[in-house]
Amino acid sequence: SVPGTKVELTVSCRNLLDMDTFSKSDPVVVLFVQGSGSSEWKEFGRTEVIDNTLNPDFVRKFVLDYYFEEKQNLRFDVYNVDSKSCSVLKQDFLGQAFVALGEVIGSQRGRLERALTGVPGKRCGTILLLAEELSNCRDIVTMQLCANKLDKKDFFGKSDPFLVFYRSNEDGTFTICHKTEVVKNTLNPVWQPFTIPVRALCNGDYDRTVKIDVYDWDRDGSHDFIGEFATSYRELSRAQSQFTVYEVLNPRKKCKKKKYVNSGTVTLLSFSVESEFTFVDYIRGGTQLNFTVAIDFTASNGMPSQPTSLHYASPYQLSAYALALKAVGEIIQDYDSDKLFPAYGFGAKLPPDGKISHQFPLNNNAENPSCAGIEGVLESYLQSLRTVQLYGPTNFAPIINQVAGTAAQVTDGSQYHVLLIITDGVISDMLQTKEAIVTASALPMSIIIVGVGPAEFEAMEELDGDEVRVSSRGRYAERDIVQFVPFRDYVDDSGNQVLSMARLAKDVLAEIPEQLLSYMKTRDIKPRQADP
Repeated sequence: SVPGTKVELTVSCRNLLDMDTFSKSDPVVVLFVQGSGSSEWKEFGRTEVIDNTLNPDFVRKFVLDYYFEEKQNLRFDVYNVDSKSCSVLKQDFLGQAFVALGEVIGSQRGRLERALTGVPGKRCGTILLLAEELSNCRDIVTMQLCANKLDKKDFFGKSDPFLVFYRSNEDGTFTICHKTEVVKNTLNPVWQPFTIPVRALCNGDYDRTVKIDVYDWDRDGSHDFIGEFATSYRELSRAQSQFTVYEVLNPRKKCKKKKYVNSGTVTLLSFSVESEFTFVDYIRGGTQLNFTVAIDFTASNGMPSQPTSLHYASPYQLSAYALALKAVGEIIQDYDSDKLFPAYGFGAKLPPDGKISHQFPLNNNAENPSCAGIEGVLESYLQSLRTVQLYGPTNFAPIINQVAGTAAQVTDGSQYHVLLIITDGVISDMLQTKEAIVTASALPMSIIIVGVGPAEFEAMEELDGDEVRVSSRGRYAERDIVQFVPFRDYVDDSGNQVLSMARLAKDVLAEIPEQLLSYMKTRDIKPRQADP
């Protein structure tokens, strides 16, 4: 996801255990985080202590960097602080909760309530987490100004005016944030429209002073001050309905001349605001990610009973297929509210009559191919391996078209589909698949292909479209929706599977937020505002 997406977590607790004999508990919450791919917990920070309450709403917040493509595990420990020692001791432990940051963001309106556990035989109450993306101000302003009857500063000819914008800081000082171009030889300049982030103009504080100086440009850099005026973001934004005219005043002239009126006027001709939305905005606005799995059951994978087969699962180790499915699925499932995943196989002969199918439900239920959670998908996958015959050819188009058909039913931005295809990469229907991808690129969906086994994956690289946009019969995909990764790049010799699977998930999912945004942007779909 975008580097530097910062998320602020607000913490409250309800119905905490009462440890103090004479008064209520004095709770504090300590947050621990796990390093990527490591199981070690490190303290990240703590809230303030609130005296004498079992229902604290903490003021001190936790600000975390958020990455969609990583599983960021958090642990919240709640303690009763003994005011004398100010230390957190075992005997004052009030319970804990484990949660992934993605779960908080993925839950409705970014609010999650979890039961606290860990004190044997006691009900410990709950912890409430609220996630908000920081710097809500991602708006970008476009405005245009002109001036009338500015003071003449140049001995020959008229003035060469330009504007300088300053934002005020907390301490009353000013920071320059924009300069217009110079309009030569006129007292009635019209400047070009310009854009500036709202953050740069007022740091997100709509009532903060914005100061604007008017200068006459001189070649030697000793620009002459014509005058100044002040406004604020809020005042500027009202100009969307009417022209706002500002008097340009020169304090020195004002003092000296009794009859001084002004040094001209500046008019705001237009002002418009555009929001830059992020992935988090859409998820919080209720966009659901729907995850569909398709697994390659073609004969080129090798007989599942043989150790050389890519589908072979020993008692000690999951197959490459199962590993890839688990790694990617466990992250996606935090964003899928019903945790039901349609799962299909392709390229097998089905019992009883040996019909070849390119989209058979792994759970053998054509009416409802959904499996409960990633565990359910794994279970159905292993069950199918025992009942179907691996065959061929390797056709991707049928399952892509099937998911595209579902995606086409709801295109208002409330649903987004992710199809995970796990394959040994020997594809038979390249032309049809390209056609299917070009069609799907106009729909709210992304395709992830994980290639397992030793094959050369040139065909998959071509579908990925990072270098050259996928095309079919002269039509080009309108956006890049395919992400391909070879599984073998992630199986490290040290055998540290946890680490390599975290890296796999990270690379596979890294493009999805951008792909979702590109769909929303081209369709001009704004995130639904979460109810306050």
